[in-house]
Amino acid sequence: MARTTDGDGAPVPRKLLSAATRLFAEHGYDKTSVQEIVEAAGVTKGALYHYFGSKEDLLQEVYGRMLRLQQERLDAFARSGAPVDVRLRAAAADVVVTTIENLHDATIFFRSMHHLSPEKNKQVRAERRRYHERFRALVEEGQSSGVFSAATPADLVVDYYFGSVHHLSTWYRPDGPLTKEQVADHLADLLMRALRP
Repeated sequence: MARTTDGDGAPVPRKLLSAATRLFAEHGYDKTSVQEIVEAAGVTKGALYHYFGSKEDLLQEVYGRMLRLQQERLDAFARSGAPVDVRLRAAAADVVVTTIENLHDATIFFRSMHHLSPEKNKQVRAERRRYHERFRALVEEGQSSGVFSAATPADLVVDYYFGSVHHLSTWYRPDGPLTKEQVADHLADLLMRALRP
């Protein structure tokens, strides 16, 4: 039976994900071996296969954990009793901050998504679509109530915004001139200005 924690008490799945994320970011998914991952995590191959089944499962989980975090946070913003413009702006800023906080995960995923099997690729796309649909529902709510302009279809608004978010990994640098919060504020403000009636 594979251990749940290693000698210092850290959960084995977390150690495997941390090692895989670092190695995938440094060397690429296709150039990282299972042996390198387990050595970096300080566990056995049996532990990896117990928790993840395959290297591909690790890749799916690298992005899946970020998507789950973002979905939980978006759901909380959407359910709050705040006005729709406040909820949308908070969600728009949050997805930027959480993407930057998990920049390696986003970089790995967009660089390596084509390595997923068609079935796993479909699962991840469905999860991401669910996030985008919840975000779009906020835009539509504001448009139907007259808080936002309805001149641009909500689908296009969402695609445009997430085009910016999904490209953060190509240009954002933690040592650059803007903090993650400043980038989030600028992008969220751009979205809100675009929706102004």
